[in-house]
Amino acid sequence: MTKTVEFWFDFGSPAAYLAWTQMPAIARETGAHIDYRPMLLGGVFQATSNRSPMEVAPKGRYMQDDLQRFARRYNAPFVHNPFFPINTLMLMRGAVGLQMREPEKFIDYGNAMYRALWVEARNMNDPAVVGAVLEAAGFDTQQFLALTADAEVKERLKAVTQEAVARGVFGAPTFFVDGDMFWGQDRLDFVQEALLKATP
Repeated sequence: MTKTVEFWFDFGSPAAYLAWTQMPAIARETGAHIDYRPMLLGGVFQATSNRSPMEVAPKGRYMQDDLQRFARRYNAPFVHNPFFPINTLMLMRGAVGLQMREPEKFIDYGNAMYRALWVEARNMNDPAVVGAVLEAAGFDTQQFLALTADAEVKERLKAVTQEAVARGVFGAPTFFVDGDMFWGQDRLDFVQEALLKATP
């Protein structure tokens, strides 16, 4: 049995993007499996009375600088998206839907969404832009729209978001290793330590 790290995320979080770029290497180094858990961060914020750090002006300015520092440390391309905040409801339904119906396409989809948002700084609030990003990544836009409109997919995203809140998640990215919770891409060293100590 392989040790597992749960990775709770939303494409709208730049910190979750940075974690996304680093987690595959951490998993390889620790012999761990990543259990990707897409959730709707807006729903988590609403349920926990939390909000994005970017909504607090001094914290937002600091966070932009700090994210750039970490991006350089990780050697990860990163551009602050001028269209932030992004309504990620459809994007996260797509993530959950692909996990349910076509899991082999999930990582490619995640890579495309994160690249569009935090490398290319695309306006993913615009359905036409989303369609163009999907097509460029090899996805059929109409099939994707049908997937995100599926009632089971909608309910699944609601359920996993509720599960996140019930387990104490209040932001993204959040990780669980052996029941211990770690919040933030700046806690990846703790995640790695926990995985090294974890038993399969």
